[in-house]
Amino acid sequence: QVQLVESGGGLVQPGGSLRLSCAASANIFSSYTMDWYRQAPGKQREFVARITSAGTTYYRNSLKARFTISRDNGKNTVYLQMSSLTPEDTAVYYCHTLGGSGIDSWGQGTQVTVSS
Repeated sequence: QVQLVESGGGLVQPGGSLRLSCAASANIFSSYTMDWYRQAPGKQREFVARITSAGTTYYRNSLKARFTISRDNGKNTVYLQMSSLTPEDTAVYYCHTLGGSGIDSWGQGTQVTVSS
């Protein structure tokens, strides 16, 4: 199982931006597909974005205009750049990977609160 540690969450005003980071403890991080999910209060966890080992990206349709996923294989880190944030983006954001074993690995999550 891959250890994942998210950071970068916090309180931001509507219209603001945040960049989340997820550091992975994996020797072959570059070969892993990495995902971001989020879970708002009282709602199910939902897919946000994915980046493959080749750098191909996928997004939740409603977020693709405002969110960007990227990775730095030299730092074993995946990022989620979020812009034009609204209160509806308030959630705990989780990093996820199946790694090389097909076993789900999740981080502990980082809270993003969008409020004035």
